[in-house]
Amino acid sequence: MKLIAKFFVGFSIALIAQSCVAPKVAEIKQAKSLPIILKESGENQKEFEKLELRTYFSDPNLLALFDQVVAANPDYLVAQQRVEMANSILKRSKKNRLPSLEVGAIASGSRFGFYTMEGVGNFDTNLSSNISEDQLINRDFTPNYWLGLRSNWEADVWGRLKNQSVAAQKRFLASQEGIKMLKMELFTNVAILYYELIKIDNQLTIFQENYRLQLRAFEITAAQRSVGKATELAVQQLKAQNKNIEAEIEHLKVDIIVVEKAIRMLTGSYEGAIVRGDKLLKSNFEVLNQSIPVEQIILSRPDVVAYYYDLEASRADAKAVRAAFYPRLQMDNFIGYNAFSSETLFRPGSLAFQLLGGLMMPVFQKGQLKQEFAVANSEQEIAFLNYQKSVTNAFNELQAVLKQIEVYERVLQLKQEEVFHLNKAIEVSNDLYATGYANYLELINTRKNKLQADIDLLRFQEENTRNNILLFKALGGSVN
Repeated sequence: MKLIAKFFVGFSIALIAQSCVAPKVAEIKQAKSLPIILKESGENQKEFEKLELRTYFSDPNLLALFDQVVAANPDYLVAQQRVEMANSILKRSKKNRLPSLEVGAIASGSRFGFYTMEGVGNFDTNLSSNISEDQLINRDFTPNYWLGLRSNWEADVWGRLKNQSVAAQKRFLASQEGIKMLKMELFTNVAILYYELIKIDNQLTIFQENYRLQLRAFEITAAQRSVGKATELAVQQLKAQNKNIEAEIEHLKVDIIVVEKAIRMLTGSYEGAIVRGDKLLKSNFEVLNQSIPVEQIILSRPDVVAYYYDLEASRADAKAVRAAFYPRLQMDNFIGYNAFSSETLFRPGSLAFQLLGGLMMPVFQKGQLKQEFAVANSEQEIAFLNYQKSVTNAFNELQAVLKQIEVYERVLQLKQEEVFHLNKAIEVSNDLYATGYANYLELINTRKNKLQADIDLLRFQEENTRNNILLFKALGGSVN
């Protein structure tokens, strides 16, 4: 008894010493504080309302493309399978904390040599007067039958299995946020391409209308040349400009095909017309006039939340690795029928069971465990840096979009005024040219400037549309 007591005292001392050398798990770091870029409240500002996909984007054709993305985009479908995998891993980790229970049967047979311990023992046993006839052992071929239940259970004293389960849970949550993030990216890309297609349609219309005007100018100049009021140079200049516009029209038709194919790739389809409207997306002043809680929005965005879950999972991994420094308490038990003959297998005397408990503590594996913990600790640091990066990117993305929308509103106003004045200039140039107060170069330059102004205005409108699409993403709009 004294020897046993000394053993347990020594074991307890070793356990305390082991706990002292186990490394500490770092706490989760917090991201750097965000600067205030917008007023949190104001007299003319309303309380911010979370953006919803089907109210922010009201074009039914675009919403139909969103539905096609969810139904057939390969990347999105792969992401869904990854979520299912993460869910299965989570369920498995929870089951690991429960005792295992197996039912089975084992049958074997052995022939022991006459000069082995088993062979001599069986021979000696058969000569004993203490055994009955049905206890005699077949020395030529000795069977062994077992039928019963086996159970294995590890007592999660130090939280190793619990933290593994926590890590799996956080990664499952991260995968759910990840699929939201992917859906947002796909919807954003589809919306940008959709409105780019509308821009090209409008651009094509501008060139076609300008081409008709140029043809009329060419006819007038050709008629004037026939009566000596215009030169052959003017006719050739207008003809060359018409050819340039024709080339631009054909090139725009190619651009339409390219963008349509890009949309089909995202929607997982081969063919089919891309049904679309003719209006670009305007600035959503109702959203811009709201009081935007910057920090709350950024920290709830799916990409940022996903990285935070990864950070929590990495810390749980580190805690699970740390638990390996401590002794492991494990129970291995069985109960069943065990006999060396089939005739006696199910007799009460064949009932056998075992209760086995073990407490094992690592001794020479400390170096290996320390390196494993160092890896887990580095992974936690990497997870934090990724999280901090996502917060920084989200903040700068929101700030950039808001600034660009503000600037583009002013640019659009100026470009619209430019187009208005150039329309007036065309009317004046036509009158002056007809009365001989303006030459053909002035006429050509005026129309050329008007065409360029129309294209520039359309380009800025499309850029403003793109910024408003990105605003929905930057403000963490709901895509469910």
